[in-house]
Amino acid sequence: MKIENITIEDLKKVVVLKGLPDEHLQWILDHSIYNEYDDGTLIFKKGDPMDMMWILLEGKITFYMDENGSKVHFYTFENEETTGGVGGLLPYSRMKNSPGYAYALGNVRRLEIHKDHFLELEHMNPELVQRIVGYMTERARSFATVKLQHEKVSALGKLAAGIAHELNNPASAINRISSELTKRLEKNYQLTEDLIANNINTDQLKFIGYIVDAKNKDSDGKKKITAIERMNREDEIFDWLDKKGLSEDLITGETFVDAGFTSEDLDGFCSVFEKDSLKYIMNWLENLLSSKKILQDLEEASSRISHLVGAIKSHVHMDKTNELQPTDLNKDIENTLTLLGHKLREKNIQVKKLYCENLTEVPAYIGELNQVWTNIIDNAVYALEKNGELSIETICNDNSVTVKFIDNGVGIPEDIQSRIFDPFFTTKKVGDGTGIGLDLVNRIVKRHNGEISVNSKPGRTEFIINLPISEIK
Repeated sequence: MKIENITIEDLKKVVVLKGLPDEHLQWILDHSIYNEYDDGTLIFKKGDPMDMMWILLEGKITFYMDENGSKVHFYTFENEETTGGVGGLLPYSRMKNSPGYAYALGNVRRLEIHKDHFLELEHMNPELVQRIVGYMTERARSFATVKLQHEKVSALGKLAAGIAHELNNPASAINRISSELTKRLEKNYQLTEDLIANNINTDQLKFIGYIVDAKNKDSDGKKKITAIERMNREDEIFDWLDKKGLSEDLITGETFVDAGFTSEDLDGFCSVFEKDSLKYIMNWLENLLSSKKILQDLEEASSRISHLVGAIKSHVHMDKTNELQPTDLNKDIENTLTLLGHKLREKNIQVKKLYCENLTEVPAYIGELNQVWTNIIDNAVYALEKNGELSIETICNDNSVTVKFIDNGVGIPEDIQSRIFDPFFTTKKVGDGTGIGLDLVNRIVKRHNGEISVNSKPGRTEFIINLPISEIK
């Protein structure tokens, strides 16, 4: 269909053009190019120059943004009240290139007006241009909302992946431990039969129990030995087992070192038993000590899971309404560090903490404030090289609490420091970071009547957040 076949009556059906004088509609016809697109046609792609405003006569146009290599639906243009049947480059827009991809949905018929005619259009009908700008504002608002939603989902996905990674280690450990413990318990039947067959009496069993309990109590307050000291002790116990003719049995010095035994301890222990029964005593004792160590590992792994679950519940503020609640910032930051532990370990980042001991609880929307800690710590991890350092400090004042995050990373270039709190501004690569954005961080802090600032130079970036203790109004 040629543009000659498009009439003024066709234009009157377009929402954005309703109520315009016929001569103005004729002007649009005279200064437009007509195009048709079949269903599914790629109308323009990311990076294409944008120099046309288009007016939809028929069909819809779906717009997709490139999010981490995937096309994500952002907006649908059609002839209705939300989009007005107008799109593309609009008057006063600073867009030069397309930020995404547009496809025809159904058979699309549209008029296209080049930007060179915008000034004449404004002189002819400034009210129409203002109407178009209104649609542009609504479009920008919708884009921002959808983008924020996608970024939040992305942030949640990254956090969930990190939590799954954190939970997988202790869960896998429990699985291995339970299997090993089953073997040890089954082995215990045979080893106990051997003791009975060698006339080990109840007093001797009580003596073994006394020695093991004494070692457990003694090791609780003892300082951990170094790796070299441990190797030396293992060698000494292996030599001791060899002298006793036990080195070929399934007895390892590692088990006894873990339990705090030395070769001198074993000499004293074995002096009360007959030489012929020593092999069975040592095998039984080794199995007992190994079982105790396995149970200790099981307790540590299950405690790790409980700690992580507690940190998750506190971090997302589960089971509580989104209302102001007094919260301990030190604990909230610790929970965040727990959830981001895998990222810190990947880069072997040392975290130094200097917390105010008498920290006053701060009234907060806890779930939102935890997003602040997550984003800033994640940004610091991103900026740090391997073996970097992150310092976290909380400072108590009479009327407020100050939190400082200091990293020794590459720093924020001076020419962009004033823009880091702008909406959707980022220095990260596509797909990196939490996606929450410092704009949201800034808005959350302000919602708490607080202030956030940044000082940065190569080797030292400092984010400072000051939150009032008084109730938020």
